[in-house]
Amino acid sequence: MSKIGRRCHDGSLITESDLPMSVKTALKLSTAAAILFGLSAAPALAQSGDEADARRLDPVVTTAQRIEQDAQDVPISITTVSDEKLDNLKAGGADVRFLSARVPSVIAESSFGRAFPRFYIRGYGNTDFDLNSTQPVSLVYDDIPYENPILKGYPVFDMEAVEVLRGPQGTLFGRNTPGGIIKFDSVKPSQDFDAYARGSYGTYNTFDLEGAVGGALTDKLSARLSVLHQSRDNYVDNGFTGETDQFEGFEVTSGRLQFLLEPTDTLDLLLNIHALTNEGSARLFRANIIDQGQRGLGSNFDRDTVFFDGGDGNLLTQDSAGINFKAVKDFQNGWDFTYIFGLETTETSSRGDIDGGAIDMMGTFIPSGPFNFPSDTQGGIDDLTQTTHEARFAFDDGGPLRAQTGVFFFDEEVEITSLAFAGDFNFSGATRAQDSQSVGIFGSLSYDVTEQLTVSGGLRYTDDEKDFTATRIVGTLLGPLTENVSDEQISWDISATYAVNDDVNVYGRVATGYRGPSVQGRIVFGSTLSVADSETIISYEAGAKTELFDNRVRLNSNVFYYEISDQQLTVVGGQNNTVQLINADKGEAYGFEADLEAVVTENFLVTGGLSYNKTEIKDDVLLSPGCGTACTVLDPAVTVGSSTFFNISGNSFPNAPEWIANVTARYSIPVESGELYAFTDWAYKGDTNFFLYESVEFFQEGYWEGGLRLGYASEHGYDVSVFGRNITDEDALTGGIDFTTLTGFVNEPQTFGIEFRYDF
Repeated sequence: MSKIGRRCHDGSLITESDLPMSVKTALKLSTAAAILFGLSAAPALAQSGDEADARRLDPVVTTAQRIEQDAQDVPISITTVSDEKLDNLKAGGADVRFLSARVPSVIAESSFGRAFPRFYIRGYGNTDFDLNSTQPVSLVYDDIPYENPILKGYPVFDMEAVEVLRGPQGTLFGRNTPGGIIKFDSVKPSQDFDAYARGSYGTYNTFDLEGAVGGALTDKLSARLSVLHQSRDNYVDNGFTGETDQFEGFEVTSGRLQFLLEPTDTLDLLLNIHALTNEGSARLFRANIIDQGQRGLGSNFDRDTVFFDGGDGNLLTQDSAGINFKAVKDFQNGWDFTYIFGLETTETSSRGDIDGGAIDMMGTFIPSGPFNFPSDTQGGIDDLTQTTHEARFAFDDGGPLRAQTGVFFFDEEVEITSLAFAGDFNFSGATRAQDSQSVGIFGSLSYDVTEQLTVSGGLRYTDDEKDFTATRIVGTLLGPLTENVSDEQISWDISATYAVNDDVNVYGRVATGYRGPSVQGRIVFGSTLSVADSETIISYEAGAKTELFDNRVRLNSNVFYYEISDQQLTVVGGQNNTVQLINADKGEAYGFEADLEAVVTENFLVTGGLSYNKTEIKDDVLLSPGCGTACTVLDPAVTVGSSTFFNISGNSFPNAPEWIANVTARYSIPVESGELYAFTDWAYKGDTNFFLYESVEFFQEGYWEGGLRLGYASEHGYDVSVFGRNITDEDALTGGIDFTTLTGFVNEPQTFGIEFRYDF
């Protein structure tokens, strides 16, 4: 595959003299964080002397701007996770949520089990659990944007790297995204033979098997096959029925087959065929595990037991398949042309005991606590087909000017069925269908004003349209109800990078973004459709990227401020167990991020990340219903007719902790024919409020989770190790259900295992 040449210098800066005072505050915090990181690394480096001279940090190559560049040259806040760090974070059968709090300003959670992850960057995300919800954070997998949240749960295996790009993107990527991008790039075929096999066995009879093989088929054609299988036995008992080991198991199998044809030196053709099957427990909602008037897990919590009288096995199933095609033509005059086609399909079904408890023969709810009514529901995507086309031209002849321009087409058709049960009796049900179409035209220019200063800018035009239909087919018939929403917007960005010297780059960026209008219609219980108008965002960012101590320390930090106009918010659950879309006048956030990598000695490597995200919903008065159970709402109550609402203006965004921190450390001891090593990783997720309203109960105080691996790596290609995840056995809430009981769902359990890997 041909490459567009990287620029001939490092770095950049734009000065924003009119940044809000909140950004100046965050700048002070960022500077303090950078000093602390530097002080923590410097003494060790000073003591190491010649020991560290033999080792340097490798450059981080990114495709954040659709060309291969050193990440230090890019005027965007980026974190890359790859190689050993990536393998450790996803050890023991972890799904994509392993990224949560492992990257500055990133949270991932789900109320749908090992599917439907919800991502938040800088506090900006969407708590909506509906199967056609939209999210401001995009996931791009092998150049294809995965729009529906179900698609975003695709497993992570045989990866080149995972990149997190914070802030609005769209003048370089096919799909406009206001919050940021999480970008997964798998290892591509090449003419060189490459193969590995990795397998682990751990707690709860967990198997995690992964492998790949690739190489030349002819002198023009190469291929790569990658496979993954993960499984875990059920280990949670149903205390109501007396059945043991009924829930929390899973079995996931995924594969990817790629062919790369290079018929000439100037043409690359890449075909990617992939599929997934996923079967296991739906999310376990645990009734009354929160004590009224208290935060965190309460007296009823027992990780190994639930009390369910519904859910029909609490089963999640998913089958997905897709095909990507990418063609790159180098015209050898500075111009390249790229075309990318993507077709993704999925079907899924999930049924669960949503109230999280059971009623015994005496009419007593188990486990004891607040109770309104039983809830046993099933939701499924009967069919989803997403088709994307992207075509772009790029120019780089080695001179001071670089340019890209392209067009993007998106079409998604989804059909959804939702059902509600009382025992085996299906008393209500509805279907929904949505056809979403989007066209984007985008372009960008980058110019080297001097050898030190580069300025860049981009524009994007987006046209979105959605046709939505909902019909109640079981119970009291209703509909079809229809809604058509559309909008068109122009977004832009401008940035500058400045190389202070060979080791320090500074940059500034201003960018706007847009999320189109959204429609929801959960008429299994309700009777109306809900619409949210488009939201727009303007984001300011300034930062520094540095390589210190002769390339043994890499420290990147930045400050940011953004404002969302007409922010889309989702009222989920509550008194009516429904989804209602609303628009806030504004949402505002500011903060900082810092990333550190340091070679302390030749055999001791540390990384660290820290972020602060201060978010606030801003409106004169913005009303939301409260919980449907006996929780303690802290917001001002407002009576409208016979109903009570709460003013949420001034609250933080939901699932948006202010502080996120992470650290890893690897130490090795050389031995004959290899090394003994230890690797540990820790992540801190700060105080988190789960809903739009603030309450005592639906809140998790900050906590740390850690992992550890001890192993032997041989020079002969094999690696054997033991590992642990959540080694301190931390129990924490990761979300709640607020419409019946004080119900919550929790983090992954403590696990241990043994792993063997062989690189051929």
